[in-house]
Amino acid sequence: MQKLPHYYRVSANADLEGDVSLSSDGLETLPSAPPQEFGGPGDRWSPETLLIAAVADCFILSFRAIAKASKLSWLSLICDVEGTLDRSEGKIKFTEFKVNATLDVPPDTNEQRAQRILEKAEASCLITNSLSGTTHLNAVVVVKPLS
Repeated sequence: MQKLPHYYRVSANADLEGDVSLSSDGLETLPSAPPQEFGGPGDRWSPETLLIAAVADCFILSFRAIAKASKLSWLSLICDVEGTLDRSEGKIKFTEFKVNATLDVPPDTNEQRAQRILEKAEASCLITNSLSGTTHLNAVVVVKPLS
């Protein structure tokens, strides 16, 4: 990891109607629109889905780094995140993030150790640590037979 602080920059560009174009140096432009719940088309990434995607992505990348440092063997990880948008303290905001993770591991894996590493990944995710909503982790370790 590079020395902190890190800086990230994204530009958003829009006309009177249509998509918002999100861009960042070296990345493809990403179209964005409001979700259906806010009158949008529902077929584009929205600020809401991008935020939830950031939670899921950060969880997996955090797990990957911690598992590597811990020399944990694993096969695959699926992470589904559900964010709850609600009114709280007079504002509409995300109040809760449910992180559902399923980790597949080889037969010789210590399942309790794998579970602890999943919990450590959730606790160290910089995205959820930056948000005010509570995070709940439901993690399952599945031992997969060798094929």
